Amino acid sequence: MLSAVIPIYNEQENLPELIRRVSASLEQADADWEVIFVDDGSRDSSTQIIRAAHAAQPRIKLLALSRNFGHQPAITAGIHHAKGSAVILLDGDLQDPPELIPELVAKWKEGFQVVMAKRRSRADSAGTRGLGFRLFYPLLRRVSDLPDAPDAGIFGLMDRAVVDQFNRLPERNRFIPGLRVWLGFKQTSVEYDRQDRAAGQPKQTLGRLIKYALDAMLSFSTRPLRWATWLGFTCAGFGFVIAIVYIVRRMMGVDPAAIGFTTLFTMMIFLGGIQLITIGILGEYIGRIYEELKQRPLYIVQERVGLD
Repeated sequence: MLSAVIPIYNEQENLPELIRRVSASLEQADADWEVIFVDDGSRDSSTQIIRAAHAAQPRIKLLALSRNFGHQPAITAGIHHAKGSAVILLDGDLQDPPELIPELVAKWKEGFQVVMAKRRSRADSAGTRGLGFRLFYPLLRRVSDLPDAPDAGIFGLMDRAVVDQFNRLPERNRFIPGLRVWLGFKQTSVEYDRQDRAAGQPKQTLGRLIKYALDAMLSFSTRPLRWATWLGFTCAGFGFVIAIVYIVRRMMGVDPAAIGFTTLFTMMIFLGGIQLITIGILGEYIGRIYEELKQRPLYIVQERVGLD
């Protein structure tokens, strides 16, 4: 059986077309299938649409969370409940074309255990969001310790052996594409052109996208801490050189005060900024440690329709 996991948050405009296209694509895979829609606290009629779809087709199922827990916890909830021999992940805005599912399944049947859908191009590349998307993966490759960081979101397929290992991961600040790469196994990718949203407005705010990027970079690397250390050594060395210059000028009878108040003020602002940046990096890591130590559930299920 194939399990498709789709997180939903206020996607009533896209759901009828999404259900039709995903069901048609799974029918081509020559296997039994289920579609698990994870409703992440939607305030529109998304839940009612999924319930009606389940009444017409029992293989369409609903996992409703008690509130909005976020994109990555919602996907994790769906993976935890998926029973298929392979689990397919895709977003609910139709930017990930369901018609690519048979190609993912074909690669899986060839023996690959992780099949990632790699973006060849994307329609939402304009504006500030588009610039951030274009910069994110090159920056992630430089910062993280991942074996590879392809330009791929959640869209892809995982074999049951990979899913079982994924379900053992306890961390709360999740970057699922990174976890999928970190798990290893036999991996490949297929390329596609990411489309624009079929309808509605993007549900991921700029703040959530920034948090998502920070989770990706800080969850797989301690390099920012090392960079902060080297930055501290660099500033200390620079300050030592300035001090030697002042001492030499004093010994030569030149008043250091002649250099002026501006230099001193600039150095204070510079060093103060470096200290705040370093403290901020430490704070990000400590905050994540605090989140992990609380051991709260990653999500809370309010309703299951068609699921044990």
